[in-house]
Amino acid sequence: MESTLPGSLGVYGIGADGWASLDPQAQQAILGAEVVLGGSRHLDMLPDRPGQQRVSWPVPLRENLPALLEKYEGCSVVVLASGDPLVSGIGSTLVELLGAERVRIEPAVSSPALARARLGWSAETVEVITLVGRDPAAVVRALAPGHRLLVLSSHAETPATVAALVTAAGYGHSALTVLGDLGAATESRRAATAATWSGDSPDLNVIAIECRTDGPVLGWTAGLPDDAFENDGQLTKRDARASALARLAPTPGQLLWDVGAGAGSVGIEWLRVHPSLRAVAIEADPERGERIGRNARTLGVPRLDVVVGSAPDALDDLPAPDAIFIGGGASRPGVLDAALAALRPGGRLVVHGVTHQTESLLVSRYAELGGELTRLQVETAGPIGTFTGWTPARAITQWALTIGDA
Repeated sequence: MESTLPGSLGVYGIGADGWASLDPQAQQAILGAEVVLGGSRHLDMLPDRPGQQRVSWPVPLRENLPALLEKYEGCSVVVLASGDPLVSGIGSTLVELLGAERVRIEPAVSSPALARARLGWSAETVEVITLVGRDPAAVVRALAPGHRLLVLSSHAETPATVAALVTAAGYGHSALTVLGDLGAATESRRAATAATWSGDSPDLNVIAIECRTDGPVLGWTAGLPDDAFENDGQLTKRDARASALARLAPTPGQLLWDVGAGAGSVGIEWLRVHPSLRAVAIEADPERGERIGRNARTLGVPRLDVVVGSAPDALDDLPAPDAIFIGGGASRPGVLDAALAALRPGGRLVVHGVTHQTESLLVSRYAELGGELTRLQVETAGPIGTFTGWTPARAITQWALTIGDA
């Protein structure tokens, strides 16, 4: 959307201590505006100003924001936000809608900065995760021994929810500190381990986590153990999955289609690489589709989009992908052609086949289009009576193609 609001739109960060946190120039600009947009909490902080319109954000915000801005075309408008408006705030949304040249950001000290100051944590040692309006299960992806997290909460119930998730993931020994009302006279601090957390929290809070575990660790590189995924046997196994993801080459911001997703393992591992990645899991079986959703939440990537349906029809109307993995159903008429047609320039396709029919198809497409054709044969040690021998898994034919290879 291209806004018709004149000039630039001023967005002012306001601290937990309210109106007093703003400098005189910001106060003058806010009181001089015809319209002030913000959350009800922010608007309630302002002194009376007869004739000024004060408008709370609509719900849902992102969907209704363009119409709200258009409503006040020709008016002088300012926006209030918490702390730094570009830290999980309205500032980022406004820049996306209007363009950076139309939005003037005047930040206050952000809640992560205040939290780090209280804890003595340097910025380079901390990962910030926002759960504002998002599924709290996202915190699980970031858990790693010795890792420090600052979690921006949605509300007073978020700390208890996060503590339960962290504990269920095997990190119950983690030190958890809830910092409430940072920068206000009512600022508070409570600490416990994730496993022992209890009690109430203020609505405005930041959760600090020092990750500790005495159990198994799930890394961030491809190739999680197979038993990390709930499955019915339809699972791209660990070594084959790592090989596929190496060729799919996850890059921040990109989108993957996981076609014939089974347990969703490839899409889930793609998303665990970086929080900006996106993925759609396409699975024909509804029960497996539900299982994929459970696996995604358990492994900290609840943003995985699950589409229940059969390719190629289920691929219609999906956003164009940067990478596609086909772990099942490649031999169905039209599936490969639909995948090749959908990929963006420079996109990557990886297809696995275990049957003679699929292998024949992949060999044919390799001869036609090039790329990389690999046979994956994995053997694992296992008992043979009182001895140990090799047990081979079913061989997989893997075809990998980058658009432009041919």
